[in-house]
Amino acid sequence: MKPNRTLQVTALGVGFAFLYIPILSLIVYSFNESQLVTVWTHFSTRWYEALAQDDELITAFWLSLRIALLTAFASVFIGTWAGFVLARMGRFRGATLFSGMINAPLVIPEVIQGISLLLLFIEMGKWLGWPEQRGFTTIWIGHVMLCMSYVAIIVQSRVRELNPSLEEAALDLGATPFKVFFAITLPLISQALMAGWLLSFTLSIDDLVLSAFLSGPGSTTLPLVVFSRVRLGLNPEMNALATLFIGVVTVGVIGINYFMLRAERKRLAGVAP
Repeated sequence: MKPNRTLQVTALGVGFAFLYIPILSLIVYSFNESQLVTVWTHFSTRWYEALAQDDELITAFWLSLRIALLTAFASVFIGTWAGFVLARMGRFRGATLFSGMINAPLVIPEVIQGISLLLLFIEMGKWLGWPEQRGFTTIWIGHVMLCMSYVAIIVQSRVRELNPSLEEAALDLGATPFKVFFAITLPLISQALMAGWLLSFTLSIDDLVLSAFLSGPGSTTLPLVVFSRVRLGLNPEMNALATLFIGVVTVGVIGINYFMLRAERKRLAGVAP
């Protein structure tokens, strides 16, 4: 093996070790009997049993899950149209402003976004009487504002790669632009929509900063609960929670990759001579 090749492999191995050894140690210590997260005693599932009986964490999880699901669907719906406009409408009056507004959440720190939305909702509550208090709806609005920008950028990139002759052929055969979008364009960008949905879901369920500004009494999300507990010291119950998330994400990624690869093989087999 050449020296440069050896150096590259070594650097890659060190990088992967730095990333995955802490995750593996977290998984191992989630099955530790001891209350000390770094002292191994013997194998036990007590922390998973404690997690199943933790009403605060369970309530926060369901709240975060509902917000993340609604955020993902709303972000894909809004972000798809925004990305399509950016990719296909060309230059129009206000195009620069529109593009800047779409890209702004990507570059503005979440702290600034959280403060801005907090002040907005406070003033709206004074003048319009809505929202009466911060909670589920305000968190959801903040997450959609953040996530739809990511979806718009993903969809914009995918739409620009499409071959316009397919849509033009459908238009020549008498299809309406509306039907062309749903029958031709939408299936072609379906993978981008799935990527945007998954990214929006992940960003929403993992968000801490915006949720901290926009939450209120009775609307504490899972990241807020975990953060408040970790500040008081490491708890093996958090190891169990993190292990469950790692397991779900791993199974989900493997399953999605499997179905995407199978769909791609079917598509290639269908166009093969």
